Amino acid sequence: MKIVFATHNKNKLKEVAALLPNIELLSLTDIGCTEEIPETADTLEGNAKIKANHVTEKYGYACFADDTGLLVDALNGEPGVYSARYAGEDGNAEKNMDLLLKNLNGVTNRDAYFKTIICLNINHKQYLFDGVCNGKILEKRQGDEGFGYDPIFTPNGYNLSFAEMSLAEKGKISHRGLAVQKLIQFLQNL
Repeated sequence: MKIVFATHNKNKLKEVAALLPNIELLSLTDIGCTEEIPETADTLEGNAKIKANHVTEKYGYACFADDTGLLVDALNGEPGVYSARYAGEDGNAEKNMDLLLKNLNGVTNRDAYFKTIICLNINHKQYLFDGVCNGKILEKRQGDEGFGYDPIFTPNGYNLSFAEMSLAEKGKISHRGLAVQKLIQFLQNL
C-alpha cells in the first residue's frame, strides 16, 4: 500500500517510516509537491486536515498529515499550535528552544506535554488519530538525536530526553509514536 505522509521533514519521515514497515511511505518531495502547505488553522486538528486535504485534492493520493504541539503548563499551553514557529516564521528549532528556555527561566513548574493529531484521508473518508506524551521541560539541552524540542523534553518516568533515546525507544512512547500506532492498527484492519 502506498500512502503519502504530508511532510518535507526528513527526520519526521524517518521516524514514522520506522513504525510503518509494511507500507510504502511517500513524502511530499516524492510526489513532486514542492510548495509549503500553509498551516493557518488555530488548532492542531485543523492544520493536520489542511495538509491532508491539500495532498488528496491536488495529487489524488491517500494521505496522512500530522500536526504536533508542545504545550507547557506554566505558559498557559504555549507554544501549542505555534510550536514550529514559536521564535519566528523560519521555524528554527534552536531559536525555538532558546525562547522556551528563556520564558521558563526561574519557573519551577516545568510540566509539559506533546500532542500529535494525525488526519488520514483514504477511500474518500477522513479519520483522526491522536497521541499525547506527558513530561517536563529540562533546564538545558541533553542529547544529539531527534529534532525540534527533543533535547529539552523528558517524558515522565524517564531520565533521558527524547534526544538521548533511540528511534525505536522514542517511537514506543512519544506522542507521534502513539498516534502512529493507532494509525497502524486502523490500516491493518482496512
